Amino acid sequence: MTAYPTAAQLAEAVEGFLREELMPTLEGRMHFQTLVAANVMAILVRELTDGPQAAAEHSQALFSLGIADDEALVAAIRDGGMDGRFTDLLAALRPGVEANLKIANPKHLVDR
Repeated sequence: MTAYPTAAQLAEAVEGFLREELMPTLEGRMHFQTLVAANVMAILVRELTDGPQAAAEHSQALFSLGIADDEALVAAIRDGGMDGRFTDLLAALRPGVEANLKIANPKHLVDR
């Protein structure tokens, strides 16, 4: 039985091609556009590999607050249901924000 590459592996291969094979041959606007496309592929790779775990951890964090989903969180904040729970919110939501930032652009993470 042949093992097929995963979506993440395919995206990673396209990113590598764009960065290593195509970009060195281009100049100006096409070089920039290819860099943007390579960056998009890198985000896609991280989303495919890290996204499901980040989403599961976010759901667990909301559950720990007694919240069902993001929509319920917004409603709870708006109606005052989270008043006085800033520390709880920060502890529950910060890891998810950091996970999303790691997916979007890990260069923007600041070491604490």
